[in-house]
Amino acid sequence: MNSSTNSHATRPPTEVTAKATRRRFTAEYKRRILQEADACERGELGALLRREGLYSSHLIEWRRARDAGELAGLMPKKRGPKAQAPDPVAEKLAAMEREVARLKAENAKLQLICDVQKKVSLLLGVTLPTIPDDESNGSSS
Repeated sequence: MNSSTNSHATRPPTEVTAKATRRRFTAEYKRRILQEADACERGELGALLRREGLYSSHLIEWRRARDAGELAGLMPKKRGPKAQAPDPVAEKLAAMEREVARLKAENAKLQLICDVQKKVSLLLGVTLPTIPDDESNGSSS
């Protein structure tokens, strides 16, 4: 009974990481391991996998990727949604819409300034010179 108590006291605490991290392997590392695995004799493959801390499923996946296209298959794949190529027509349309909105806002400011100038001239009794285009626009409304 005394020896069991001592064994619990001398046992090292377990090491638990806060969160497991995904291992990432470079394309060069994958190529090197595949070359070593292909060169292994019977019974040596298990030792290679134990030494590197890999699983046989890694080799299967990496070989499949290598056979599909060595450089493209062994490069790390970007995760997440695929980015869409920008449409040049849509970009041009958006730029034109922004320009139209800016010009409309500027036109509204200028119209307000003209209206204020007309009201001030009426209050002060100053007659503003008329432009023939203004008279034709004014008479048509």
